[in-house]
Amino acid sequence: MPQLLSTIEKDLGGFSVRRALPNSEQKMIGPFIFFDHMGPANFPAGKGIDVRPHPHIGIATITYLFEGSILHRDNLGYEQEIRPGDINWMTTGSGIVHSERETEAVRNSSHKLHGLQLWIALPDELQEIDAAFHHHPKDTLPVFLYKDATIRLMAGEIYGEKSPVNTYSQMFYADVKLPANKSINLPAEGQETGIYVIDGEISLGRKTYSPFNFIYVNANEMVSITANNDANFILIGGKPFDSPRHIWWNFVSNSKQRIDQAKSDWREGKFHKVPNDDEFIPLPD
Repeated sequence: MPQLLSTIEKDLGGFSVRRALPNSEQKMIGPFIFFDHMGPANFPAGKGIDVRPHPHIGIATITYLFEGSILHRDNLGYEQEIRPGDINWMTTGSGIVHSERETEAVRNSSHKLHGLQLWIALPDELQEIDAAFHHHPKDTLPVFLYKDATIRLMAGEIYGEKSPVNTYSQMFYADVKLPANKSINLPAEGQETGIYVIDGEISLGRKTYSPFNFIYVNANEMVSITANNDANFILIGGKPFDSPRHIWWNFVSNSKQRIDQAKSDWREGKFHKVPNDDEFIPLPD
């Protein structure tokens, strides 16, 4: 039976973030271990996103925007602005450091920001692979019709379509627009599914869900999604992992000892620095 999961909203000062994963009810959905919905936010000139360099291990991060832009920089030397519809896919593996800011042109004017940031846990045997970064422009990602739904497939494979983003396990991540009174089935039998409502209202069986609701459907259940009015929602999911993951701050691993090592490495300055970005976020207490 579909389960409505709790989300936590944090006000970061004129800018809210809703966290759907992890939570006490469901730590992961397939390989997905982190799900943040940023905004919508309206920033005046001189204000905006300013996330100082910080480290990650054991995951791939994926950023997707509906509005606005973010400037990514990392210790590998990549500097890439992401815009609506694009995908930034960063493989952290054995360790990477990156910052998330805005270009001067964006920051000097009033601007909007609205998007999603997700983390995907790496399989056991790939947790220590080399870090990497790939940018996928909007026009390289498949957009297709399935029944009456318009679907942009950011990563993985569903409904016979496949994204060019290189993933490391069986998974899917899609942006779905479904007209009023139309229905689609869940995308993948045998895979867990998460549904996050961006706009409009949907029903699964007799239950109705509205914006910012996050619904979990287990891998053994097949239900249909019906739009009660024009709706926009996100589908994530995949094959459940056999081994659990530990998460502490920005570090994810199946080994607590590996996380302790990452803590020590960051505290002692052993991670590489981001070129042209000398600030950093200290290790939390």
